[in-house]
Amino acid sequence: MSAAIDVGGLRKSYGAKLVLDGIDLNVAEGTIFALLGPNGAGKTTAVQILSTLIAADAGTIRVAGHDLHQDPEAVRAAIGVTGQFSAVDGLLTGRENLIMMADLHHLGRTAGRERADELLAQFDLEAAGGKLAMTYSGGMKRRLDLAMTLVGRPSIIFLDEPTTGLDPRSRHSMWTMIRELVAGGVTVLLTTQYLEEADQLADRIAVLDHGKLVAQGTPEELKRLVPGGHIRLRFTSPDEFALAGKVLPDAVPDLESLVLQVPNDGSVHSLRALLARIDDASLEVDELTVHTPDLDDVFFAVTGQPTQHEEVTTK
Repeated sequence: MSAAIDVGGLRKSYGAKLVLDGIDLNVAEGTIFALLGPNGAGKTTAVQILSTLIAADAGTIRVAGHDLHQDPEAVRAAIGVTGQFSAVDGLLTGRENLIMMADLHHLGRTAGRERADELLAQFDLEAAGGKLAMTYSGGMKRRLDLAMTLVGRPSIIFLDEPTTGLDPRSRHSMWTMIRELVAGGVTVLLTTQYLEEADQLADRIAVLDHGKLVAQGTPEELKRLVPGGHIRLRFTSPDEFALAGKVLPDAVPDLESLVLQVPNDGSVHSLRALLARIDDASLEVDELTVHTPDLDDVFFAVTGQPTQHEEVTTK
């Protein structure tokens, strides 16, 4: 699969403060790539560099097949950016915001208005298209913001904290829209502090901490980095439960519920090995469940910091 974004040795400092310390990223076309990290880890700086808003100090960067240093205009023509803070003009209607973006993209009067109406329909904003954007709810403003990003039909979209401040329903609505964009061939680089968001959306995840990439992989690969995964085996027969305890001496037994917890990283190889041991011993297992650590566990393990959600709930 071709790379939509290919970055090597990206560095950025502000005075004596090193913000990005030689990071490497490869984002495949038509996928969602999530960049996670604590506040100040360098996520927004990375997005600003990749979207040509600020210059890197060092590193090779190719976006949509173009060298960012040599041809920034070609990169800008291929990308769309939705920042942390809405770019919506509250004194214009939703449709006028979209037409304004169409004019900036030089689409022409007729084509620009057609594109605006098309996006209002796509983002379920037709009924609100004639109303001032200042009257929109948070979720509606975020949908309009994303629609404005898409006016020029970018092949790559940078979404910097796209659902911050949204209620759960609006967040799920935004997730659906992002998935639909990717299904249509768009590549998305997403920064977020919501671990569930990355888990739900991302094909691959990179975790930044103090400007360094400390972990990278699929959500499942990252979860296997953290100890605590296990296979839960439930039995209906006390005799089978007792026999299984002898066959699997490293398992943690729960006599009351006839359950064994077998340490396991959840990989196909280790699961296959466990099933072979069960089959060789002719054990009658009533139920098998795989339990792996979640991304919150991964985040804490690789950064030493709790997630934003945990910080709020423990104060």
